[in-house]
Amino acid sequence: MKKLLLNACLCASLAVIAACNNSNNSDSKDVAKEQNDQKFDSTNIEDDTKFAVNAADGGMLEVQLGKLAQTNGSAQVVKDFGKQMVDDHSKANEELIATAKSKNITLPSTLSEDKQKMYDDLAKKKGHDFDKAYMDMMVDDHNEDISDFQKEADKGNDPDLKAWAAGKVPTLQHHLDMAKAAKDAVNK
Repeated sequence: MKKLLLNACLCASLAVIAACNNSNNSDSKDVAKEQNDQKFDSTNIEDDTKFAVNAADGGMLEVQLGKLAQTNGSAQVVKDFGKQMVDDHSKANEELIATAKSKNITLPSTLSEDKQKMYDDLAKKKGHDFDKAYMDMMVDDHNEDISDFQKEADKGNDPDLKAWAAGKVPTLQHHLDMAKAAKDAVNK
């Protein structure tokens, strides 16, 4: 009987530990997606909520990388670009948070595991190596962002998110132009 009780306690303890580990290792982006899936069972808004979650995750990364560029970068053009990313993406993030809140859309509160890995990898670089890697990343990232935001602007179902995305496309295009110019400058 003691052996059976001991085994039952051991199993229960392992289950509690596993549950705690799962909740501690949850990716903020995945948690937001799951919560939105539970709240919005209509497929009309599902793509919009995914867009909002991805935009929030990307926006947080832009701000964090912009701050990193101001400390780890060596070229003034990279530092200036980083500051512009912090300013513009902080404002866009605040707007997205307000829109999402009015729609009851859950957004991630921290970087996703993928975005955190990107940040951590770049944070290991300094000086010219950082400049080159950061500007390469910014060109690629802004190309993707323009595509995603334009898709939401054209095909989104939620009028507020659709309008917000459409309003950000020109700014993202400007960021891409700046990123390309900075990339050219640091690759000379």
